[in-house]
Amino acid sequence: MSTVNTSPRPDAAPPTPGRKAESEAVYAAFAAGIIGAIYGLLVGIFAPDLQLAGVADSFSVWAACGAAAVAAVASTLEYWRSRDRPGQEWRRSLPSWKYIVNTVSVVIVHTALAFVAVYALYRVLAMGFIGLPIVTFWAVVLMSVTLGLTTWFVYLSVSAMTTQRMSSLLLAFIAIGTLTAMVTTPDPKWWTIHFSHLGTFEDDLSSWVFNGTLIAAGLLVTTFAVYVANDMRALSEAGILENPRAVRTVPVLFVIMGIMLACVGIFPVDVNMPAHNLSASGMAVMYLVLLIGGTRFFRGMPRTYFVASWAFLAAMVASVILFIPAIGFFSLTAFEIIVFALIFGWIAVFIRFLGVAGRKD
Repeated sequence: MSTVNTSPRPDAAPPTPGRKAESEAVYAAFAAGIIGAIYGLLVGIFAPDLQLAGVADSFSVWAACGAAAVAAVASTLEYWRSRDRPGQEWRRSLPSWKYIVNTVSVVIVHTALAFVAVYALYRVLAMGFIGLPIVTFWAVVLMSVTLGLTTWFVYLSVSAMTTQRMSSLLLAFIAIGTLTAMVTTPDPKWWTIHFSHLGTFEDDLSSWVFNGTLIAAGLLVTTFAVYVANDMRALSEAGILENPRAVRTVPVLFVIMGIMLACVGIFPVDVNMPAHNLSASGMAVMYLVLLIGGTRFFRGMPRTYFVASWAFLAAMVASVILFIPAIGFFSLTAFEIIVFALIFGWIAVFIRFLGVAGRKD
């Protein structure tokens, strides 16, 4: 029996949420808003005199927990249903275990991102409304709006997931997660030690956020690899990418990178330094293999992509030179942050060019 290739054409526009998805997202937001109002009423009754943020039992924590709950439900339901939407049919051909892993990673990242984003938002608002108590009325209003908007954003995010959107989600998640860990850490001088010091404060929210961000981001990179494989397969079948072996090799390298990234969070530096350093080094090695091997892996990509790749490699070499003890211009923290930024900056550039490869405009 012949099978129909449901991979998107290289020159086709990326799928976007259709009218049905947009309508469903609004109705889901309304339902979440009602649930949020009830939740806010209960919070206002049983936890009176809450402040926006600044204490362990603050409105920001309750709101973040509520947002995470509705994000988990919305992302699970819609990501599972969206495999029948135009441009997403190829996901139905995935093995069951792989599809389940992908679903779990997408749900975890959206749940974690909702928690961190809402918590960070209310922390910022608390700086402008210092000492403002949250009475029951405002608990109902704010919780309804928070859960409704969270559901709306999450529903639309997963309804038409593409490689480009997943890379944007990955970058946004890592940026918000690490920045939240920085501003909530109990040690304001963390940057004088090293970047991973953010994850060493036992039972502190900042460390949970930092390590959890790395673990969830690592899971998302493994799912990201599945989307990269699908895009590269379509480009290879269209004759745009000239190395058919890269369709299998590149996703494997991304999976290893994701596992290494997750292990950096699983093994904080104060718990298991050898495993932590090995994981961080392994992620960097996979990045260099993809970067240096790009001329072989990605033959057929736009020339500008290779110019950008060599620029990233030059920046990496320069960072290493400026970090070595003989020069010592960069501290360990600065070096780690720069390498981290280069890795995910390159991923963003790679995905953008992968999306336009073969297009004539």
